[in-house]
Amino acid sequence: MSGVVRTLSRCLLPAEATRERSDSKERSRDRDAHQQERDARRRSREIDSRLSQERRSIRRLVRILLLGAGESGKSTFLKQMRIIHGKEFNQKALLEFRDTIFENIIKGMRVLVDAREKLGIPWQNTENEKHGMFVMAFENKAGLTVEPSTFQHYVPALRALWQDSGILEAYGRRNEFQLGESVKYFLDNLDRIGELNYLPSRQDILLARKATKGIVEHDFVIKKIPFKMVDVGGQRSQRQKWFQCFDGITSILFMVSSSEYDQVLMEDRRTNRLVESMNIFETIVNNKLFSNVSIILFLNKMDLLVQKVKEVSIKKHFADFQGDPHKLEDVQAYLVQCFNKKRRNRSKPLFHHFTTAIDTENIRFVFLAVKNTILQKNLEDIML
Repeated sequence: MSGVVRTLSRCLLPAEATRERSDSKERSRDRDAHQQERDARRRSREIDSRLSQERRSIRRLVRILLLGAGESGKSTFLKQMRIIHGKEFNQKALLEFRDTIFENIIKGMRVLVDAREKLGIPWQNTENEKHGMFVMAFENKAGLTVEPSTFQHYVPALRALWQDSGILEAYGRRNEFQLGESVKYFLDNLDRIGELNYLPSRQDILLARKATKGIVEHDFVIKKIPFKMVDVGGQRSQRQKWFQCFDGITSILFMVSSSEYDQVLMEDRRTNRLVESMNIFETIVNNKLFSNVSIILFLNKMDLLVQKVKEVSIKKHFADFQGDPHKLEDVQAYLVQCFNKKRRNRSKPLFHHFTTAIDTENIRFVFLAVKNTILQKNLEDIML
């Protein structure tokens, strides 16, 4: 009997072993499935956490858009933000600014030489006609740098021309043609800039003029709050790019060159520059997209306005001006009034500041006030 049992047991063992192996595999598959499910839930929680952090980060991000007509000072303001928040310019950037400055000087003098002739102003020294022809022959192909050794060839001619009363008289009538505002500063510093080992100072960088094409951004953090400042070209040809930057805007800093009340646009040579700024401001400030966006007006280039008010009557160009056209306070009040009238909804005060973008301390002080205004308005989102 026992032999039969043993024989049966030997016959049954493979079947039981197969079942055990099958059960073991099934348990293993269950464990793997449970582990995969746990891993999937963990990954899902991690993704949700990251998305939540990104949403909080996006809500906390203070996104400031710089808008305004060409040459209103937006790029200079952005340079100041870099300087104030400790992001120094590297060697490559300094060399690029040096090239821009060389071009600013030579092209600026070309404009003055051409204007002197068109305005019928005689040379003080007829020998300077040769220098004028030499500078007018300057040609720099796009993308090529002007080496210091090349620029040095032009320095004697530039120096002689800048001392000629004919060129100085043309400069005095610069509102009749298009001339960069920094040309005088650079020509006054020609000896320093003309040295072979010249590298631009901070002030040189702030005054270097190169039209912004496309979109330039600068990120910085103040008291753990992230800021993104966006500069978009202000020339008419660049303004279609503004719409690309309108999403998620916290605030708009609208820049105006307050001293340009006697100047016309480079683009059409007929439209008054200040009128153009007012028209752009009217479009922006009344746009429904910005109903919950703080718009702060920067009446820039105060240093130039202070000087111009003494020399040029604003009433010649804006007949409705009331007050003393040579009194700075009256002109400032009129400018604020002009822009304020462009707002359809004037139930809230117009936040505005008179600024000098090339003055680091002025911009440091003004931006502190602006930052507090922006943060107060957006405190709920920022604290989340």
